[in-house]
Amino acid sequence: MRDLVEVSPVLVELGRRFTAAGHQVHLVGGSVRDALLAAESAGAPVAPGDLDLTTDARPEQTLAVLRGFASSTWNTGIAFGTVGAEVRGERVEITTFRADRYDRESRNPEVAWGTSLVDDLARRDFTVNAMAVSLGPDRTVTDPFGGLGDLLARRLRTPGAAVESFADDPLRMLRAVRFVAQLGLTPDDEVVAAMTELAPQLGRITAERVQHEFSRTLLNPAPRAALELFVGTGLADVVLPELSALRMEIDEHHQHKDVYTHSLTVLDQAIALEVADPDAESPDLVLRLAALLHDIGKPATRRHEARGRVSFHHHEVVGAKLVRKRLTALKYPKDVVEAVSRLTFLHLRFHGYGDGQWTDSAVRRYVTDAGDLLPRLHKLVRSDSTTRNRKRAAALSATYDSLVERIAELAAAEDLGRIRPDLDGNRIMELLGISPGPDVGQAWRFLKELRLERGPLDPDEAEAELLTWWRSR
Repeated sequence: MRDLVEVSPVLVELGRRFTAAGHQVHLVGGSVRDALLAAESAGAPVAPGDLDLTTDARPEQTLAVLRGFASSTWNTGIAFGTVGAEVRGERVEITTFRADRYDRESRNPEVAWGTSLVDDLARRDFTVNAMAVSLGPDRTVTDPFGGLGDLLARRLRTPGAAVESFADDPLRMLRAVRFVAQLGLTPDDEVVAAMTELAPQLGRITAERVQHEFSRTLLNPAPRAALELFVGTGLADVVLPELSALRMEIDEHHQHKDVYTHSLTVLDQAIALEVADPDAESPDLVLRLAALLHDIGKPATRRHEARGRVSFHHHEVVGAKLVRKRLTALKYPKDVVEAVSRLTFLHLRFHGYGDGQWTDSAVRRYVTDAGDLLPRLHKLVRSDSTTRNRKRAAALSATYDSLVERIAELAAAEDLGRIRPDLDGNRIMELLGISPGPDVGQAWRFLKELRLERGPLDPDEAEAELLTWWRSR
């Protein structure tokens, strides 16, 4: 831990400057944790990425130490004791020891300066974030709550009572979920019990912060265990109840214990396809949200049929609406909401393909309706096959391969990515003798449907069809 300081010239020089000014300064928190994890895997000291420091100096004293050394400073967090700086190309955040109190009605602390490093560490969220290394000449390591041991054991604990920590700041419960995915940590029984007890307190947190933490969890390489904690403790009941509701719904194919387990498996498989595709964005938030939520319409559409069968007719339609409503409530950007909703709506379309019975018109519509989401739709549909019957899984994969081949063949003959009517608006108005208005839009849509149904037409044929349609009105 002491060697972490030596591999960063910026830290060494900051230590000299603060010490000369009569102040303590320590490398602390996530920067220590992440550097130790990197060092553990590399077998040698690794320089911290983000440089998070804590000091007994007040913000104005910190600014004085940095004067003439930092190329720039910023004060956006100074009300909370944090001074940001850039030093030799490195970004540094230096925060005064804190001794805050929480009102437990919001998560906003009553900011109070502290005088003790140990007291400052005690108010941090987890023991793995409550370790510090002095930048002074002695390089003292301070780990009063056993954070290093917890990190090596991959254990997640709070410095004090977990119930008190989460009551102070309920967002810490979502951070616990994220650390399961990000760091591979396992929460101890006290942490899980406190999360379960205080899950309703998550309602105090703004939708934006909830969404930010949930997205960060989902974007990790293997988020399944974290999502199981999220649902199992009841946190999902507060912010994403549609996910929890899947646990009791039996999959209509009887291939899985429930739709919830199926959805987690679809997510696992979608991530694997995403990572394996060199041309794909990775991590892909839209694909992962769609994989996790594609079946959330099933609880509302569940019907018991004859001979013990269960159906979920039109669950993709209901699901698309639920996705739009929930992701909007969580303040996701509009483009993300619409993309995930669209993928949810389209994820069952392929099952009408059968053994290749679709006409070219149906293939064109599939491509056009997906638009630029087509690569993601391919991954989602393939991931949605979770049958353990190898013969059936191979047949489904081969059938989808044949659809992809047909799309490629049509794309080679036609510009499927930009299907438009064979006549533009100006020619429509000229041919029909009309001015701009609703009639032009209706004519344009008629020609678009004709183009989807029959493929490209030559201008004379398109004009004849348009005139016939116009007279029939």
